[in-house]
Amino acid sequence: MASAMLGILIATIGIDGATGMPRYTFGSMNLLSGVLLVPFVIGVFGFSQVMSMMSDKGVDMSALSGKKLRFRDAMITRQEAKDCAPAIARSGFLGTIVGILPGSGATISAFLCYIFNKRVSKRGKLYGTGIPEGVAASEAANNSSAAGAFAPLLALGIPGSGTAAVLLSGLMMWGLTPGPQLFTDQPEFCWSLISSMYIGNVLCLAMAMLSIPFLVKLISVPAKLLSPIVVVLCFIGAFTASNDMTNIYVMIIGAVLGYFMTKYEYPTAPMLLSFVLTPTIEKNLYRAFITNDGSASLFWTKPITVTLLALTVILMIAPQVIKLVKKSRARKAG
Repeated sequence: MASAMLGILIATIGIDGATGMPRYTFGSMNLLSGVLLVPFVIGVFGFSQVMSMMSDKGVDMSALSGKKLRFRDAMITRQEAKDCAPAIARSGFLGTIVGILPGSGATISAFLCYIFNKRVSKRGKLYGTGIPEGVAASEAANNSSAAGAFAPLLALGIPGSGTAAVLLSGLMMWGLTPGPQLFTDQPEFCWSLISSMYIGNVLCLAMAMLSIPFLVKLISVPAKLLSPIVVVLCFIGAFTASNDMTNIYVMIIGAVLGYFMTKYEYPTAPMLLSFVLTPTIEKNLYRAFITNDGSASLFWTKPITVTLLALTVILMIAPQVIKLVKKSRARKAG
């Protein structure tokens, strides 16, 4: 909860979308446009890992450095596939729904499904340590969300993500108008586009499997050689987001936050998720208040909002109740 609230606070930096007044900019003109996602994510997930790598004594990778990995070694085992199957199913379903919603995107879907699977999985405490289940949860959501964004695009002509918006402009250039009529006028194109998603995923899988034996060799590279390269790439990636030095400072602040949150075992995923969702939530909250004459009664008088609030409370309380029940049963059994 504290991590999510921190993400909301960071997302409110910049111009207030409703009043047009600056918020938490401390007089800096560079912060009027808000905190960009790219440098902040690079700092939290990239630069902070370099800081952790340099501050720790390091992990002994000598066993892997001299081992020759074959293509067969890159294949997942039956047990790993069995462990990942529930996470893939949950993330695939939720990711598709999130992808259909306009303006959501794969980033929101990946973080949302990762947090959800971490809460419901029996091995949720191991998420973040590199277990295949955690990787599968976010990647399945990422892929399914990208595919789900095509549903409103092809059926209604409404892009569900930035990628779908670019594809929409490309279709318009070729004289194709997405909508219900597209499946009647151009069925070959529609089904070819859908089948290309399956082919693309298979090709990506083959390329990833072939590259694993080479990429895993990076583990054996000494930290003193790898860290400077990663640092340079982080600085380049943060600066090129908008060619502004402010992004460098944002990345460094994000790295410090990510480092200390990881060190003191605060999850960073809720912070990133709330950071990404806050602008959308804020805009729709303002619209809701405007349509209801500024009254907050819509939250407990409308059936949809009451249902969503009830589900939110249940999802927040249920894990704690389950933990108490397990502790109570363990005490009785002991």
